[in-house]
Order: sequence, then C-alpha cells, then structure tokens
Amino acid sequence: MTRIEATRTVIEAAGAAPIVASLGHPAYDLFAAGDRPQNFYTWGSMGLASSIGLGLAMARPDVHVFVLDGDGSLLMNLGSLATIGLVGASNLTVVVMDNEEYATTGGQATPTAKGADLAAAARAMGMAKAVAVRTRDELAQALARSPMVVVAKVSESAPTAKPPLDCVFIKQRFMVAIGSPESAIGDPQSATPGVW
Repeated sequence: MTRIEATRTVIEAAGAAPIVASLGHPAYDLFAAGDRPQNFYTWGSMGLASSIGLGLAMARPDVHVFVLDGDGSLLMNLGSLATIGLVGASNLTVVVMDNEEYATTGGQATPTAKGADLAAAARAMGMAKAVAVRTRDELAQALARSPMVVVAKVSESAPTAKPPLDCVFIKQRFMVAIGSPESAIGDPQSATPGVW
C-alpha cells in the first residue's frame, strides 16, 4: 500500500477522533486525504508527534487519539515508545508510516531498510499488541483492534498538498474541534489561515 492509501485508512478508522501528524509527508498526506479541524499538523518538530499524541491522550482520556508518524521521525525520538509503554494510555494509537526512508529530506535510507523492527521495539517497551502490516485490509483490521502501535509498511507516494504554515491557526482550530475552546486564543474561524 502507498502512504496516502494508508493515511486514508487511518482517517476512516479515526472517524471524528483527533489525528496528530508528524511533520513532512505524514502531515502532507493527512491534509491531502482530508483536511478537517481535528487534524493537528506539526511543523519543525521531528520526532515529537508520538509525544504530542501521548500528552493529548493523557489530558483527554475521554478521547481516542491517533498519531501519524514516520519511521525516520519515530527513530529520532525512540524513547517516546518507552514512555507510551510505561503510561499505557488505552486511548492512543500510533501509526508509523514505514517507507524505510527519510522521504522529506531526500529519500535517505532509515535503519528500518536494514532490518530495524519498530513493532518489535514497541513490544519490547511494553506494547504487547504492537504489529506490522503491509496491506490496507491488514491496517484496517489492526486499527479495529486498537493496538497502541501499528507499523504500516508503505511505499512512497508523492505529496500533492501541504497544510497551512500558520501554527497558531492550526492550534486554535484543533483545540475548538476537540472541545477545549478555553485553550484557544481568539476565534479560529476568523483567524487567517496563513500560507497555503
């Protein structure tokens, strides 16, 4: 499956739930596959999507949180898996788009291209149900079982669009969408969406 196909599958599984996307291609694909206020696009924060998602899941145990991460980004902050395993937030699902390369920076191979196993790493850090999948059907089935970590082995698909660069707008819109308008400053509906 391509990364955009996997992203569409995650969106279908998430429904109205929030999705935190890592910078670069995961965010571009999420935006192209279906921009919505419940999408939180990160910029300039390589390796932090899983940590942001965990923080949100801990702050809002009433909400199921999905994270779209990349293999290179997760490898940048592999310690987040240890924290996720320790906390055991049952309302968090991290989907790692593993294309075995740093696609956003030019396609350099990541350690997963040489056998590094992110699902095995997640299991070793306390997430017994962590799985790797290769097809859309396998991904949909895994998401229905809600393991904390799903490693989706994907092929590259060129991004077709990018989300806005206005981080304040993204944050305000997202906070209102997840029911925390007191955390948003001003009215996100009137905010200028910035550079598209």
